[in-house]
Amino acid sequence: MVIRLQEDCEGVDWERVAEVLLAAGLGTGGAEVRQKAFENSDTVVFVHVDELLVGVGRALSDDVLQAAIYDVAVHPGHQGNGLGRLIVENLAGRLPECNLILFASVGKEGFYRKLGFRRLLTGMGLFRKAEAMRERGFTD
Repeated sequence: MVIRLQEDCEGVDWERVAEVLLAAGLGTGGAEVRQKAFENSDTVVFVHVDELLVGVGRALSDDVLQAAIYDVAVHPGHQGNGLGRLIVENLAGRLPECNLILFASVGKEGFYRKLGFRRLLTGMGLFRKAEAMRERGFTD
């Protein structure tokens, strides 16, 4: 198994990005939406195993104080091999001065806890699709 990390958006197969995110349970946004989100992000990483895109992640940041990590996903067929950890560590390592926040998918909180993340006690969100976020277990 040959693992390759890509830290830019050049030549990315956006249909495959959308497939990986959908398979991992992270929404239904199509290729165009995913491309715009990743290209507008400050920090991105794509994980290829034997040249197949199997994992993704991105972050928005001011590069000095705060950053938010989004869309960390590994295709279910490749989970359990440390690739999710690799994605998060890559993003965090490229934002060394920043406090990091993220939304953990329901049931994945333990994964992030192992990487040093802690539950926010005062975090708040204003969501455009508030009912969907409540139904998915992100808000009360």
